[in-house]
Amino acid sequence: MQTGISKERVPGACLIAALAVLLGVALSAPAQVIPSAQVLGRVVQEAHDQFKDLRDGATADYIPELAKVPSELFGVAIVTARGDVFAAGDVDYPFTIQSVSKPFTAALVMQQHGGAEIILDKIGVEPTGQRFNSILATQVIAQVSVNPLVNSGAIAAVSLVEAASAQERFDTILEYYGRLAAAPLSVIEDVYQSEAATNQRNRAHAYILFASDRIYSEPMEAVDVYTRQCSIGVTAKQLAVMGATLANNGVNPVTGMRVLDTRYVPKVLAIMLMAGFYDESGLWAYTAGLPAKTGVGGGIVAVVPGKMAIVGFSPRVNAAGNSVRAMKAIEYIADQLGLNMFGSGR
Repeated sequence: MQTGISKERVPGACLIAALAVLLGVALSAPAQVIPSAQVLGRVVQEAHDQFKDLRDGATADYIPELAKVPSELFGVAIVTARGDVFAAGDVDYPFTIQSVSKPFTAALVMQQHGGAEIILDKIGVEPTGQRFNSILATQVIAQVSVNPLVNSGAIAAVSLVEAASAQERFDTILEYYGRLAAAPLSVIEDVYQSEAATNQRNRAHAYILFASDRIYSEPMEAVDVYTRQCSIGVTAKQLAVMGATLANNGVNPVTGMRVLDTRYVPKVLAIMLMAGFYDESGLWAYTAGLPAKTGVGGGIVAVVPGKMAIVGFSPRVNAAGNSVRAMKAIEYIADQLGLNMFGSGR
């Protein structure tokens, strides 16, 4: 354990709005009570110890380089809204952020364009109930891109990042992530090269978006920048700082710098709750009750508004692409600390 600072509204939009209001109440409430250092340190270590021998799931192999990541890696980290860090296991191992990047780019787009409506109007906020890379979803749902946490919507979100070139677009994203993480970040090149050679499905998504006027830069440029974005390396502790910045109303609790306007935080968290686990989002809300985002690199970040972020990392993922150990660890911590945003049954 380590401690220290170390254009039309779609029918379901009212549900997102209601969740945003609920989260906004939590975010605007008086200072939240954060459990003691002793308690946080204990539950992090317990979560790691309890699930470290779990062998369910397998490393993602549709990106060949991901299949080479040691499957036994497992780390758990909490960063509080005060910037305190509690960690156990492989929390300093850099892994590719993959789809965990998506809400952060959506936040950047809101920030750059000066309004959360950009996401609602240009992409959407509805869950698809389909896999993260579903082509079917783009064909049966009129809005096509639907939400920024599935691949079609995430590619559209990248295309909305204001920039004069592909390099400037990626550099803007990378610099923003660095401010969220309170650390300089970089691309894990082997994974990028592997992913770029096997991303034909994402190229199809981009052209489907293009045919429907739902992408806002040159399609293949957006795909390449998106691929680089997914290949950015983070550690569990760095990802927890990124999540804690959302928990702390958009202010990085380690650097004290404002990274995101407070008014956008409930919007980001609402999308995370509704679509952060793809076709397991309902199950996640039912079991953990926290806004969260998962990625096939093995990382999951969950946000407890006003209190903390909880991160789990383990490369073994289930059929939906969600890390089995990370899910279990975060669910355990949420249960032990009564963090479920709908109320604790404890």
